[in-house]
Amino acid sequence: MPIQKLNINITLLVMIVNMGFAFIIVFLERRNPASTWAWLFVLMFLPLAGFIFYLLIGQDMRKKRLFSKKEEVDLESIARQQTTLIENRKLSKISTTAQLHTDIIQLQLQNSQSIYTQNNKVTILNNGEEKFPALFQAIEEAEDHIHIEYYIIRYDFLGIALQKLLIKKAQEGVEVRLLYDGMGCIRVPRSYFAEMKKAGVQLAEFYPPILPYINFRLNYRNHRKIAVIDGKKAFTGGFNIGDEYMGLDNKFGFWRDIHVLLEGDSVDYFQMRFMVDWHFAYGERIPLDDHYFPPHPIVGNSGIQVVSSGPDSTWAAIHQGYLKMITKAKSSIYMQTPYLIPDDSILQALKIAALEGVDVKIIIPCKPDHPFVYWASTSYAGELINTGVEIYTYDNGFLHSKLLIIDGEVVSVGSANMDMRSFNLSFELNAFIYDKAVARAFEKILLEDLNSSSLITKEKYSNRSLYIRFKESISRLLSPLL
Repeated sequence: MPIQKLNINITLLVMIVNMGFAFIIVFLERRNPASTWAWLFVLMFLPLAGFIFYLLIGQDMRKKRLFSKKEEVDLESIARQQTTLIENRKLSKISTTAQLHTDIIQLQLQNSQSIYTQNNKVTILNNGEEKFPALFQAIEEAEDHIHIEYYIIRYDFLGIALQKLLIKKAQEGVEVRLLYDGMGCIRVPRSYFAEMKKAGVQLAEFYPPILPYINFRLNYRNHRKIAVIDGKKAFTGGFNIGDEYMGLDNKFGFWRDIHVLLEGDSVDYFQMRFMVDWHFAYGERIPLDDHYFPPHPIVGNSGIQVVSSGPDSTWAAIHQGYLKMITKAKSSIYMQTPYLIPDDSILQALKIAALEGVDVKIIIPCKPDHPFVYWASTSYAGELINTGVEIYTYDNGFLHSKLLIIDGEVVSVGSANMDMRSFNLSFELNAFIYDKAVARAFEKILLEDLNSSSLITKEKYSNRSLYIRFKESISRLLSPLL
């Protein structure tokens, strides 16, 4: 009897705790309805596991307090950008292509203080064999400073090669700062970073875990990929640092991803973003000295806005940029994304575009790196197919690029996936590029990838097994949490 009574008491306690969390989710946190129902579903069917899961990644009430410091840190960045805005806001100076998209430019100015710059050169790095030699060469040639910010760094051949190169440059007297995400680099031995620190590399860890694999700020990850060299070159895109991104992992095979090397005035805003993130993670304010912002010669005519967003942002700037691009497209919307989990606004915008006759093509992976995310993606793909959207699976390895192109004129490329996590929870950065030549170069790359992809037809999708339908249904319910 005592054991039975104890079991009853434990069951009642779990029920009371679940009801308490349900009350918090529904009445106090004011989540969107889809996320609310998803959490209630988890708490109902997985009481104890759901409780732990919620503590790790669900609770959102501390968000404002967590990022109040970061908002204050951002003020200096915004003040500098506003000064530049006053000096450069004359829209008559912008290119013909950009003049067609001043609505997107204006949106990003207002929602994220993203300054438009015209004097830029864009070099597309189409795979790991192009990206990593270009990055390592730029680091090797650095004379003043190296600022690097990555979500994942692996302890493997490529990760060790980066470590040795950064140590070498620090010993040469170059300022070297490395900012890495605490959870993204959790498997890297502490000795890896200790050796760099001993050599003079300055290190900052974004939200380190309290204990191994336990982090109550797990939701809020720094997913950005930024490298700024001497204030003259900036790299961004989808690649992290590791052998798998060179296609050397047997599980994924060839890693289909994309990066860009930027030169010109836009580099200043990658620099500023790094400085703001460094101050938040490390507590040190990097001075706004001229050697971090050298004058830029005339290098090109590509219009660029550097757009960042995250849980500290008032507006989901990258999400709004994606939505604006999709809704204004007249002829084509081409997209590559490893995760296709759009919110209702983007889902409806894609449907409407296809029904209007816009050519909508989306390429997603043919294999999962996260099973729930993969099956949620295929469920959304099936829904879009019915409106005329062409969905392809990339068959030549794993597709990880984050690319959106409209009308062969505007491109968004960077770290943000087409999913709710990138829109609302992760710290992301994308370059919005207004240049027909660059957009068509990206378009050509994407269309060539169709040769290594398979179209998901209505017939093929409708013939999927009951087991796959079940996995899609469960994953779709949980998609607001993924």
